[in-house]
Amino acid sequence: MLLNLFSAKDVSLVFSLYFDGHLGDKVPAYLQKHLFQNILKEGEFWTDTNRSIFKAYEKTDQAILSHSPDLGRGGSTAVTAILINGRQLWVANLGDSRAVLSRGGQAIQLSVDHEPNTERGSIENRGGFVSNMPGDVARVNGQLAVSRAFGDRNLKSHLRSDPDVTNADIDADADILILASDGLWKVVANQEAVDIAKKIKDPQKAAKQLVAEALDRQSKDDISCIVRSFQGVLRARAVHHSMEIILEQECDAIPERSKNGRSNQVWKLLRFMPNKLGIKED
Repeated sequence: MLLNLFSAKDVSLVFSLYFDGHLGDKVPAYLQKHLFQNILKEGEFWTDTNRSIFKAYEKTDQAILSHSPDLGRGGSTAVTAILINGRQLWVANLGDSRAVLSRGGQAIQLSVDHEPNTERGSIENRGGFVSNMPGDVARVNGQLAVSRAFGDRNLKSHLRSDPDVTNADIDADADILILASDGLWKVVANQEAVDIAKKIKDPQKAAKQLVAEALDRQSKDDISCIVRSFQGVLRARAVHHSMEIILEQECDAIPERSKNGRSNQVWKLLRFMPNKLGIKED
């Protein structure tokens, strides 16, 4: 899912998110509707984004647990990305859904895989155990293959719901961002995924190709994928900067007549700005 909006502070936000549910789709559906709203509701979002995301994840999990009669016993992993003003990327995750950034063609994993074996100490300290049955993955109490998740009321006392949060600068070297479920990452390495996706110009087609590759390699888990290209964001940022420069120069050349007269001329400049930048209208 991708969502674009402009905040009251006139800052552009681009949301990208992926949820991988288990024991039904009610928890992922709840997350899709509420998680980003909860992040933006945090009063410190613009001054302390890291803390706001952290708090919103935990509050959302508490809300899911309080609605458990309606949402059932299921749960969900999550990986979310927020691009602020085309410059700062914030990624958070619970579970084994993963975010991989391509910078200059090199794969950089931005999320942390929350697997039972790697967080065995935390699970055991909470009174749970990790099973390792032959032919199967490690599981919390013999049931869940992740150590952190939204929901999962029956296992919650042995699970964590605090996300790992990281951020990255988006510059001219940033190519694409891949968000995907563990069904992809179990059979396709981070660098392989980047190499495959970068060969395809259309992000949706790149995502479909990654899913097809995982199927060809006989992945036996759910496979879902989102590919986000940063090239359009960077072009838009460059155009916006050029418009600011031209507008400032042209406004300085407008005589100081009446306020309304000056405003009308500024509006005309904005209307014909694409011609000055060599941008063709569709």
